Amino acid sequence: MATVLIVDDDPVQRRLLEAMVRRFGHDAIAVDGGEAAVAALTGREAAVDCVVLDLVMPDLDGLGVLARMREAGISLPVIVQTAHGGIDNVISAMRAGAADFVVKPVGVERLQVSLRNALAATALESEIQRLKRSRAGTLTFKDIVTRSPRMHAVLRQAEKAATSAIPVLIEGQSGVGKELVARAIHGCGERRAKPFVAVNCGAIPDNLVESLLFGHEKGAFTGATERHTGKFVEASGGTLFLDEVGELPASAQVKLLRAIQEGEVEPVGARKPVKVDVRLISATNRNLIADVKQGRFREDLFYRLHVFPLSMPPLAERPEDIPDLVRHFLARISAEEGKRIRAVTPQALALLRAYAWPGNVRQLENAVFRAVVLAEGDEIGIGEFPQIEAQLAGYRELQQQAQGPAAETGATEVTELASLEPAAPPLAFAEAGQPISLPGSLDLLDAQGDLRPLEEVENEILRFAITHYHGQMSEVARRLRIGRSTLYRKLKDLGFAEPAGAEQGEDVASG
Repeated sequence: MATVLIVDDDPVQRRLLEAMVRRFGHDAIAVDGGEAAVAALTGREAAVDCVVLDLVMPDLDGLGVLARMREAGISLPVIVQTAHGGIDNVISAMRAGAADFVVKPVGVERLQVSLRNALAATALESEIQRLKRSRAGTLTFKDIVTRSPRMHAVLRQAEKAATSAIPVLIEGQSGVGKELVARAIHGCGERRAKPFVAVNCGAIPDNLVESLLFGHEKGAFTGATERHTGKFVEASGGTLFLDEVGELPASAQVKLLRAIQEGEVEPVGARKPVKVDVRLISATNRNLIADVKQGRFREDLFYRLHVFPLSMPPLAERPEDIPDLVRHFLARISAEEGKRIRAVTPQALALLRAYAWPGNVRQLENAVFRAVVLAEGDEIGIGEFPQIEAQLAGYRELQQQAQGPAAETGATEVTELASLEPAAPPLAFAEAGQPISLPGSLDLLDAQGDLRPLEEVENEILRFAITHYHGQMSEVARRLRIGRSTLYRKLKDLGFAEPAGAEQGEDVASG
C-alpha cells in the first residue's frame, strides 16, 4: 500500500482521482495547488510514494512543482496529467522529471497501470541503491522501509546513538532486521568511512571463537599455518557488529570484556596485546537478563554491552509495514529472477497481513521469493502463498463469504478493492464460541439507514480486535487504549465468557 499525493485545482477531479487511488488499495492525500503540494512533500512526516500532478494550475503549475522537487532533491515518481495534451507538454514534463503522462479525464485502467509501473520502478531503484549503500557502509535510516510508529520510535533512538560511540545492544526476534539497524547506525556516524565488520557469534565453533575474534599467530595451534589478525583488528577505526552475542562461550566472554575495558586484544599465541579502536554494536534474540541469572552470560559483560538498548518490534506488531516490504522485495526478486511481475493482488496482501510471521521480515522475504518463482502470470495472488494460506485454514472461503457472489466467481471489480485492505484474519473467537469473519470494515448504518447502537458497534470492534491480534489480550488493550481490567469488564458486559487465565494476566490465543 503506497501513499499517493494528488495535486489538482479542480475539486471534482480531485475527488475522482482520490476515489480511484483508494480503490487500487493505496492511501491518498489530495491538495488543491502547487504550493500546497510542495508544502506536503517537504513538511509532511508521513512518506509520499508517488505524485499525480495536474500540469495547469493558477498559483504554481505542474512544471513549477517539478522544478521545486528537483531543487529540494525529492526524487519521487510523478505522473503528470492535463486536459491540454500536446507533444510539447509531454516533452516539457518528461524533461522536468515526470515518470509518465496522462490526459484528463484519465481512465481507471490507465491510471492503475501508470501507478503500478511508477511504484514498481521506484521500488526496484531504491532496493538497488539500498544494497549499494549497505555494501559501501553508507546505509542510512531513510533506507529502512517502515511506516510503523513503533519502528519510527526505535529509529529515532538509533539516530541519537549514531552521533556517539556509545555501545548499543539491539534486542529482538530473529529476522526483524537487527543488522540493518546496526548498519544504519554505522552509516550515519562519524565512522561511516571506516569498515563495518559483522560477526555471527552463533555460527562459530566454540574452539574457533577466540581465533576469529581476536586473531592468532602462525603456529599458535595445530592448523594455524599463517597469521590471522581477527575481527577486532579488521574493524579497528570502524564498527564491529556482534550478532547473537548471547551465544558466545564463557571463555570468549572473558576476553571480550577485557577487549572492551582495555581497548586491546590478545591474539592466540601472541606475546603482547594489540591496541584496537572499535565502535561496538551487539545484537541478540535471547533474554540476556535471564541468561545472566542462570549463569550463562557474565553480568559484568552484560552491563558493558547493555549501555544503549534498542528493542525491535516483531513484524506481527507492525503489519502496516508488510505492503511496502512486499513491494520492495517483489521489485528486487523479480529483477533477479528475470520475471515481469507487476503487482500483488489486494487479496494476497490481506492474507499476508493476517499471518503472524514468526520468522519476521526474513520469512516474509523468503515467502515473496517463493511466490515469484511459483508465479505463472504477471500478478501474485493467494495461490502463490500456499504455505501461508494452509496455516490460516479456511481463509479463502471466509474471504469469499465476506466479499459476496462476485468473489466466488473470481470477478473482483475495482470498486471493491478498497474494502479488502487491510483484512483481519478470519480465525475463530473461542471465548464467544462462534466463528467470525470480518472484511476489515465497519458499517455505521443499519439496513434501514439509521445509526447502529453504540453497544452493537463496540461489540463488533472488540470481536475484530481480538481476532486480529490472535487473542493476545495485552495487545488488544494497548491498541484500543484501554486497561486490561476495562477490556475484560467490557467483554463480560457484552456477554462474552471471561478468557481463561485473565486473573493471572495471561494472553489467550484464539482459534
